[in-house]
Amino acid sequence: MPPTPQTVAARRVAYLGALARGTERFHEPRRPDCPWCGSRRLRTRLRTGDLLQGKPGTFVVDECEDCAHAFQNPRLTAEGLAFYHRDLRLNSGPGAFAERFLRGRANRGRHLAAARAMLPYPEPESWLDVGTGLGHFPAAAREVHPYTAFDGTGAGRAVEVARTAGRIDEAHRGRLTDLAGRLSARYDVVSMFHHLEHSPDPREELCAALRVLRPGGHLLIEVPDPACAFGMLLGKWWVAYDQPRHLHLIPLHNLLGELERLGCSVVRTDRREPHVPYDLTGALALAIGHRLPGADEPWYPVPPSELQRTVRTVLTRAAVPVLASAAVVDHALAPLLRRTRFSNAYRLIARKNPEPPPLWPGHEEGASADGTDAGGRGARRRSAGGTDA
Repeated sequence: MPPTPQTVAARRVAYLGALARGTERFHEPRRPDCPWCGSRRLRTRLRTGDLLQGKPGTFVVDECEDCAHAFQNPRLTAEGLAFYHRDLRLNSGPGAFAERFLRGRANRGRHLAAARAMLPYPEPESWLDVGTGLGHFPAAAREVHPYTAFDGTGAGRAVEVARTAGRIDEAHRGRLTDLAGRLSARYDVVSMFHHLEHSPDPREELCAALRVLRPGGHLLIEVPDPACAFGMLLGKWWVAYDQPRHLHLIPLHNLLGELERLGCSVVRTDRREPHVPYDLTGALALAIGHRLPGADEPWYPVPPSELQRTVRTVLTRAAVPVLASAAVVDHALAPLLRRTRFSNAYRLIARKNPEPPPLWPGHEEGASADGTDAGGRGARRRSAGGTDA
């Protein structure tokens, strides 16, 4: 339900008070080197604003000329991340127009395809979906893996809603890096769908994922591909940039090397199936939304006039057929584009080898904090009616 003008006006006071101190405080100092390989040979790949919400601020994506890692520089602080994620689901700003057309990227068909990617490997007893949101992936994946216990993590209330709705068995609220100690060696599969790009430290996140995996378990990852040709063609309108919320865009070869360093064997990579046919539609929707009269958002100094509201409504409706046509083109081209450099995402599956992964500083090795058998729940579910892989 969209917010009323009264609730927007009430929130405007707090937003404008925060913005009166400037947006520079939301950024860490600019770093002179690549966070992945340490090279100081950086180039600016992108400079843009918040195209999705229209909140004030300028954001830079640098790229390492040695390893091709792309990252937000300067990076947002924890306060900045909270500010630019706040009210994201209530957004009616420039990118809300785009967001409505892009929700299909997380549809049931894609969830089922990702779940089927694990069929060639031993049937998992327990599966942790990191950043599960409302739990739509586990709900779909149960159809493919009916004897698997699915849990989820999330920083907000959504993960608890997913548990209440029965889409996951257990909800773990918080960051995986904070939860890993009590979930140690509990899962056969850990999935991260478009999660690593949001993490301040992807390496730390990978270490945490491997810590909660049992030896021989599998890590399933999907992320945007920074090598996608649409990034160059569409520039700031490429939806995978999603500034300022995407902090890292990791090339496939970098992620492969890191997983091997952490003691994993990469068993599969795929650039075809994970491709999401939304690039042209998303770019067009962002561009149109950016040029529409402003919506009534609490971070804007004044609300729009009645004339501006009317013009926005009329133009939004007029643009629907244009965007629908772009969506048809995206889907028509998808079978071809997914086989080329225009594929916009990749998936990999890595197996955790018996050796324990290295720990990141400040965390100690230890058993599950609750003292329970990490694998008991999934095993009990399978013994009730399933068969061993």
